[in-house]
Amino acid sequence: MIIGAPKEVKNNEFRVGLTPNSVEKLTTKNHEVFIEENAGAGIGFTDSDYKNSGAKILKSAKEIYKSSELIVKVKEPIPSEFKYISSNNILFTYLHLAGNKEQSIKLANTGVTGIAYETVTATDGSLPLLSPMSSIAGQLSIIVGSYYLLKHNKGKGTLIGSVSGLEPRIITVIGAGVAGTEAIDKALSNKAHVKIIELSDSRLNELKNKFGNNNIEYIKSSPENISDALKVSDIVVGSVYIVGKKAPTVVSREMISKMKPGSVMVDISIDQGGCFETSKATTHDNPVFLVDDVVHYCVTNMPGSVPLTATEALNRVTLPYVLKIANKGLDKATEEDNNLYNGLNIRDKEIVHKAVKESFANS
Repeated sequence: MIIGAPKEVKNNEFRVGLTPNSVEKLTTKNHEVFIEENAGAGIGFTDSDYKNSGAKILKSAKEIYKSSELIVKVKEPIPSEFKYISSNNILFTYLHLAGNKEQSIKLANTGVTGIAYETVTATDGSLPLLSPMSSIAGQLSIIVGSYYLLKHNKGKGTLIGSVSGLEPRIITVIGAGVAGTEAIDKALSNKAHVKIIELSDSRLNELKNKFGNNNIEYIKSSPENISDALKVSDIVVGSVYIVGKKAPTVVSREMISKMKPGSVMVDISIDQGGCFETSKATTHDNPVFLVDDVVHYCVTNMPGSVPLTATEALNRVTLPYVLKIANKGLDKATEEDNNLYNGLNIRDKEIVHKAVKESFANS
């Protein structure tokens, strides 16, 4: 199979769909790999590195899409890329279709077959291709949240940490999946007091066994409990995710109006539309905005701030699926592997993933 990796074009996105090591593993299986010129330059992967791994370098994204059957990316294509995409392409990337219905329909109309990393499953129901980026985003949420608490960043001017016997600052994490759990762990390592808000009783019990009871509150999710936690929180991390669907709105504008000025909201769920009513997508160039003097961080590609780590972590989990599709063809690969089939989101100009379709029907 002919496989192509274009250069990512989202704001400050330096990740790349294939590393030189991944290319070598594909070319040794007699697959042909095209890499767009300078696709990995931002993280130290030179065109020479790719050539030495067996890839051919093409000058433009247009050439990559025209020449390749399987396109391996990181982020969902943006409208400027749609003109290159056709029914001859299988697109393997994060798609996050539920976050933008209009753009998703336009992507489907290109005729591309789209497989979304975020809906590929494992036998235990987990999401193996979403997990590494969720892990990174969860850790980053505490880092960026702490940064924007600094007074010169319009924060309240507090330090997350243990200082001279002062009471610990408060971090609330809403949703305790992979990203939320990483945020909890990072917050605890920074000596914060953590309020965990989660809908699932069984998940709360699992977390109690994992983290114990020191500096932690385990709270059943409800509007009243969320509102009470927000009033006293320095950082709030929203990490709610439902496979294939738009993230539910769990924090209202009214709740935010009662928060202390300079508090920081980090919406990890923004790729799926966001879980705060006040959220709107931002970029690494302009990452934050204020609502009622509360700082909102809503960058849609948070792991893009650590692109080398993120690329290597992503390739480790995606490469086996790339090889499966390349070796067997998409139809046979999805027929034999129901977990990969669950990644199928777009085919024959239609949105075919059940949860995504339901999300669109209700929007």
